Amino acid sequence: MHSPASSIHSGNHFSKPRGPLVRIILITTFCLTIFVLMLRGSTENIPLINRFEPETISPIPMPEPQPNCSIDAARFQDLRGKYFLGERVEYAQRYIKINREDIPRKTLTTVNVNLFPDGFEIIELASPPKYSNCWKPLELAVPISPYPHTVDASDLLFGISTTYKRLYDETIGPIKEWAHWLTDGNGRSNGAGLILRLVDASEEQLDTTHRDLLAIGIDAKVFNTDSSIEMAKRYLSLLPALYHDHEDKPRKWLVMCDDDTFFPSMHRLLAQLGTYNHAADLYIGTLSEDVNNMQRHGSQAFGGAGVFFTTHLAGMVAQNYDSCSTSQKIQEANSGWGPQGDILLRKCVYENTEVRLTMLRDLHQLDITGDAGGFYESGLSPLSLHHFKGGMWHEAQPYEGVKISKVCGEDCFLQRFLFADNFLISNGFSVAYYPGGVTFDVSQMERTFHALPDDMGWNMDMMLGPGRRTLSETGRKVAWELKESIIEDGQIRQTYIRHFNDWRWRESPGGKEMFKLDGIIELIWVS
Repeated sequence: MHSPASSIHSGNHFSKPRGPLVRIILITTFCLTIFVLMLRGSTENIPLINRFEPETISPIPMPEPQPNCSIDAARFQDLRGKYFLGERVEYAQRYIKINREDIPRKTLTTVNVNLFPDGFEIIELASPPKYSNCWKPLELAVPISPYPHTVDASDLLFGISTTYKRLYDETIGPIKEWAHWLTDGNGRSNGAGLILRLVDASEEQLDTTHRDLLAIGIDAKVFNTDSSIEMAKRYLSLLPALYHDHEDKPRKWLVMCDDDTFFPSMHRLLAQLGTYNHAADLYIGTLSEDVNNMQRHGSQAFGGAGVFFTTHLAGMVAQNYDSCSTSQKIQEANSGWGPQGDILLRKCVYENTEVRLTMLRDLHQLDITGDAGGFYESGLSPLSLHHFKGGMWHEAQPYEGVKISKVCGEDCFLQRFLFADNFLISNGFSVAYYPGGVTFDVSQMERTFHALPDDMGWNMDMMLGPGRRTLSETGRKVAWELKESIIEDGQIRQTYIRHFNDWRWRESPGGKEMFKLDGIIELIWVS
């Protein structure tokens, strides 16, 4: 079987753009032609009034702006080092012109043109050509949706507990992700507040953290908390802290979440919360995707997805905090995996009020492990994401992916586009290719991932729906995954990477690899 790259390759290297001299000659000829035509038009017998009425004069056609297809050799060397690429790669780039229109966001948009008309070219990363292939920019219609920097999130106050070490870890540190949903992206607060507790932090660490958060625009208050206090009790105590801070600066919603909780679209989150009565007593969240976790820990809001309280109910929890956090209650919150803060919080609400959980399904705890591609490639528009830092859970780059919303609008993140050459963009996550075509139900999530620790094959069906079989190691799919996004001059360059020896892109389990070279796809979205 041929590799997907070779099956769509034209057999020739991409043509290079015209040289500078030729460009000058063509532009000069074009301008002279327009000038001659204008002179001819001025000698015709046209009434004077008609020559100057705007509605009767056709606009002079102007040449479409051409994409800059030059290759930055230093940047390619940087990509090679960062992502452990071979000396030679299969490469393609495409400019995409964004047309914002009054249309709904679809889970899949079919585009009846090829994404890569001539396939891929092979380039040497150490000495790449000056130019790559230049195709005409592709125009895509996207929904009109708000830009992140325009949100007013002053109705929200968040509470997070973590450690100084995790906060400043070069690999898993969350500060840049927090800046997406707590600032306008330009060093100013978006109105939301943050109560941050650092476990066993020194005064110097508290001061450093507070200074750094304020410097990037996060409206934060930073406190120390003691590791000798049971973790579940520390978690529960966050809600009274949020409530008492709210008394100084009124909010509508008090939110508890983890340091690796990510909110891609603050406008959409606020719109969803706006459908509820914030003056009522509400406890809003979602369950784990894995029914095993509900069997182990119970039915409650799982905190990594975000737990939302109206302020009056938070006040009731604060009032009952002492009785809700006794040694007996902490023991009752032990599910066999140690006392759980989510359980302690649920018990405090359920045992002292008539309030029960209000489900918000677009929040995602993401208790999944392995390849999470099927989730992110399903066309959904999540309100929250969690457990994407790797380790025992899955790994993804939502911070890099969601940058597309700064030039395209928030609805663009994870929006899917299927092209005539069987490439499918899941915007901000991957570009997938299906050699035999899309012959499956795209409305069902590809079950690329697993439950932890027990996977019976059906234990995520209730929350995610029955999933279709994975295409890994079948030769029917290959994907380039987003690694970084760069925003410059009103456009964004997304870099997607594929490794030739990725175990998923084989023709059978343990079988022949589909590729001989690594691959790079770059999509440049222009507003």
